[in-house]
Amino acid sequence: MKKLLALLLLSGLARADGIDWQAWEGAQERARTEHRLVVLDLEAVWCHWCHVMDKTTYSDPRVIELLNRVAVPVKVDQDARPDLGHRYEDYGWPATIIFDHQGNELARLSGYVEPDRMVAIVTKLSADPRPLDSVTPPPPAQASGDLDLEGLERRHFNLYDQERAGWGRIHKFVNGPVVEYCLDRSLAGDERNRAMARRTLDANLALLDPVWGGVYQYSDSAVWNSPHYEKIMSTQVANLRVYSLAYAQFGDPRYLQAAQAIVAYLETFLSDPSGGFYVSQDADLQQGQKATDYFALDDAGRRARGIPRIDRHLYARETGWAVEALTLYAGIASDQAALERALAGANWLVTNRAYEGGFSHDGQGLYLGDNLACASAFLTLYRATADPVWLERASATADFIEVRFTRPDHDGYYTSTEGQTRQNKENVALARFANLLYHHTGRPAHQAMARRALAYFAIEGVTDGFNPGGLLLAAAEKARDPLHITVVSSPDSPEGQALFARAQASPSTYLRLDWWHPGTPLPPNTDTEYPDLGKAAAFVCTAGRCSPPIFTPEALSRRL
Repeated sequence: MKKLLALLLLSGLARADGIDWQAWEGAQERARTEHRLVVLDLEAVWCHWCHVMDKTTYSDPRVIELLNRVAVPVKVDQDARPDLGHRYEDYGWPATIIFDHQGNELARLSGYVEPDRMVAIVTKLSADPRPLDSVTPPPPAQASGDLDLEGLERRHFNLYDQERAGWGRIHKFVNGPVVEYCLDRSLAGDERNRAMARRTLDANLALLDPVWGGVYQYSDSAVWNSPHYEKIMSTQVANLRVYSLAYAQFGDPRYLQAAQAIVAYLETFLSDPSGGFYVSQDADLQQGQKATDYFALDDAGRRARGIPRIDRHLYARETGWAVEALTLYAGIASDQAALERALAGANWLVTNRAYEGGFSHDGQGLYLGDNLACASAFLTLYRATADPVWLERASATADFIEVRFTRPDHDGYYTSTEGQTRQNKENVALARFANLLYHHTGRPAHQAMARRALAYFAIEGVTDGFNPGGLLLAAAEKARDPLHITVVSSPDSPEGQALFARAQASPSTYLRLDWWHPGTPLPPNTDTEYPDLGKAAAFVCTAGRCSPPIFTPEALSRRL
C-alpha cells in the first residue's frame, strides 16, 4: 500500500509540474551549455495522435522526470514553423526528433511513441549519443544527371490503387498535384489518366463532411469510409482546385457541389472577419478521444455538444492558398462572391503580411511557402481580373524568392532563409508558378527559376518515395507554351465581359488570360498586334498560331 501511495504521489507531482517545455529558439544554446539532449516534439494542433501522446507519453512520470533531467524538451506546432514542418514531415505527426548537445541529429521517431519506448531511447542516447539508423544525410547540392521522366511516369501508374482508386495504399485522400496531372493529360485525350482521376474523385466524395462541408484529411485502413476528422487548409484547397477543374472539364454536377461545399465550409469555419483565413479544425471534440459519434450528428446535434477547436492563427501561407483556390473556383463557377472573398484575402495579405519586399509567415519569420502561396495567388488573381497590379505583385514576390531562398551553386529552393531544407512539394509548385509567370512577363529570370526548381529533382535520391504526378505536370508544362487567350474590348463592354468570363472557366490552370482595352498599352510579353474590330473579340493562341477573332462565349467554348 505504501509503495502504491508513493507511486500515486509521484504521478500526481509529475503531472502537476509536467515537462518543462521550451521554445525552439535558444534550445540548442542551452543544450550546448548544459550538455543536454534536445528532444523536439513536432506536433500538429489538429492531430488526434498528438493529443493521445500528450495524455499518455508526456504525462507519464518516468518520461517527465527523464526529459527534465537529461534534455531540453521543445514543443513546436509544425504549422507555426514551416521550416521544421517541411524538414520532418515525412515522419508524420507527431514527429519526435532528438539532437545531441551540439545540434547533431540522433533520432527521428515517426508517429506515436509509447512511454516505454520513449524512456528506452532517451536513456540510451543520453548515455551513448550516437545516431540511430533513422537519421539520413541531406541530398547533395546539385544534380549530376537528368530527370528520368519515363521512370517517373511508370511510378505514377504503378502507385495507383487499381482496386480502390487513389494513390495511397493505407491512407486514402486526394493528392492534389497528382490528380491535376491526370486532369491535364485527360485534356490531351489520355483515357487512362482520365479514368484514374474520375475514379479517385468519385471515391473521395465520401470524405466530404455532409453536414458542414469541407473535406476530412484522409481515410485510413485502405478504404474511403474511415475518416480522420481534422480539416486542414491544405486539404481544403487541394480538393477545391481539383473538383473545380474536374467540373470545368467533365461538367459533372457532383464535382461542382463538392467545390461549393468546400467554399461554404471555408466561409463558415476558417474565415476571419479581417480578411485572412485560419489554419485548421481539430479532429477531436475532446482532445485524444476519437470523435466518430460526434461527426455522425446533424448540425444541431454537433453544436449542442460544442465545436472542435479551430486554429485561428493567420498565416500568409494558408491565406494565400485559400485566395488562389477560391479565385480559380470563382472563375469556373461564375461565383462573384467567392472572387470578392479572395480579393479581400489578397488585400489582407498586402496590408498585414508584407515584409521586407516579400511576405512573412505571421508578422515575423520568412519562409518560402508563404511567399510562394502569395505569389501564386496574385498570378491567379491576374487571370481573374486582368488588373496589372496583381501581375506586378506576383513578379515582385518571385524576385524576392530568388534572392532570399536560394544558395549559390545549389539546385532548388530552400524552405527558409536558413537554407537547410529543400522540400519537394514546394519546388514542384515553384517550378509551375515560375514557368507560367515567365510566359506572362517574358523575363528570362523567371524562366531560370523554373529550371532551377526542376533541376533539384534530378539529384540522386530526391524523388525516392515521392509521388511524382505533380513533378510530371511541372515538367509537361515546362515543355510547352500555355494556352493564351486575349479578349479585346473596352472594360465596360458586356460582350467583352462575357468573353472574359467564359475564358476564366477554362479547365486548365496552365493558361495565360489577358484583357486588352484598345488605346491602352498591350499586356507585358505581347508580340501580337491585335486588331480593334469595333466590337468585342477573343483570340486564342497556342503552339505558334492564333485563331481568327471569336465573338461569342459559345464559340469560345467550342474553341477551348
